[in-house]
Parts: sequence; structure tokens; C-alpha cells
Amino acid sequence: MRISRRSFVALSATLPWALRASAATSIPIGLELYSVREGLKKDPEATVRAVAQLGYQCVEFYAPYFEWTEAQTRQMRKLLDDLGVKCYSTHNEETYFSPENISRAADMNSILGCKYMVWGWSDPKDNLDAWKAIADKLNSAAETLASSKLKPGYHNHQAEWKPVDGVRPMEILAKNTKPTVMLQLDIGTCLEAGSDPVAWIRANPGRIHSVHLKDWSSDPGKGYKVLFGEGDANWKAIFAAAESVGEVEYYLLEQEGSRFDELETAKRCLQTYRSTHSA
Repeated sequence: MRISRRSFVALSATLPWALRASAATSIPIGLELYSVREGLKKDPEATVRAVAQLGYQCVEFYAPYFEWTEAQTRQMRKLLDDLGVKCYSTHNEETYFSPENISRAADMNSILGCKYMVWGWSDPKDNLDAWKAIADKLNSAAETLASSKLKPGYHNHQAEWKPVDGVRPMEILAKNTKPTVMLQLDIGTCLEAGSDPVAWIRANPGRIHSVHLKDWSSDPGKGYKVLFGEGDANWKAIFAAAESVGEVEYYLLEQEGSRFDELETAKRCLQTYRSTHSA
């Protein structure tokens, strides 16, 4: 079949856009399993299976996973493989990064097929040296985890955005950690603390490999109870920044609770994500 030069030029002009669109839509969408915590407590395997049936491509386990036996961890990995679902990261307590626990945590994350072991929460600190100490621990973890082909990550909450001695703790963590330490951005808590997630992503290129798509509303009666897309977040701008400079590898929807049950909430959020992200 012949094609004219004019048609070829026109087709070529659309190619970069098509490649960008393909790359964007290929980013896996997952669920932070804290969103279905009650179901997970009762029956972890049935809950993961239900999440997969909704259409989620990956999951993120949170702190209780650390109590599993090796056999339970391997069984969960088998289930994930059978379902075609990935686990790119887990959320971990600070103690899991301690010398006495980090090897066990690394082994479990390796079995699950993870790439990142994320520090999921830190108590608020009233001085910058205390935040700098967390950065030091993350750097140490990066060295320890390298032999397991894992990387540490840090997940923000509100405290990391509230200035201490005139400086936001997130800036201390970003500035003082190695580039291999992922800065997992939680959108809702960033917004609630009055910070701009898009500006943060653009200020830290190549560090935002994972984003928690948790919405938040400034309406006092709603807060975190809104579904994805019902709050204050400018998702189109967030996606554009994350995919152009943040080098996001996967998204995770997260919900603290809503007017619906856990699985219905997860279902509705995923439906809205698909329509929002593809628009």
C-alpha cells in the first residue's frame, strides 16, 4: 500500500503524542490495601482476590504483613502471580528498618516481588535534626537493601509539610537522601497541609516513582471521606507532572473510608480514575 508524502508527514507528527499516550496509559493502577483493611484482617487472600476482580493491577500491603510467616508470604505471592497482580512496594513501620528487622523485611519484600520498601509513617518532630536523622536512616537502608535489589522509600503525611524552624521537613528529607530513595507522594495529606503537590513533583524530578491518589476536601464535613475525584485535587495537573518529570512508575488509590463499604469504594474510585486519567 502506498502512502503519500503529505500523509506520511501528518502521521509522523502524531507519533510522539501516541507514544506519550501509550506510556501514560501503561502506568499500572493499584490499591493501597489499607483501603480494605477490615476485609484484609478477616481474610487476606479473599480480599486480594476481590481487589483483583475489580481490575486493579497492583497492590501495596501495609505494616501487618510483617507478621506473616515465610510460608504465608510465599502463598500470597503465588496468589498474586495467579491473579496477574503485582506488589511493587509495601508500607513499613520505622522499626522494620532497624538492624534487627531489616533483613527479615527485605526477605519478605523480595518474596512478594517488591521493588520498594516504603517507610510509611513518622511521628512529627519538633526540630530539623530529628528529620535529618530519618534521612540518615533511609540512606543506611539504601545500602543494606541494595544486595536484595530493593530500594527504600518515604511516604509523607501532614507533618512533613508543616515548617519547622522555617523549613518544611519534606525538603530536609529530599535534600539529604540519596536519589535512590523514592519520595512516595500522598496527595491528600499534602493538600490538607496547604502544600502544592504539582510544585513538589516539579521541584523533585525523578524522585516521585509512586503516588498515593488520595483525595481530600476542604469542606469540614467531608475531608478524607470523599471518593477519588470528589475533592480539591487537580488530578489532571498532578498526572501531567508525575508523568512528565516525576518519573512515576505506578499509582495507588487510597481511601480512609467513605459513604460506601470498602470494596464498593475501591470500585467507584477505580472507575473515576479510569475516566479521569484517560481524559
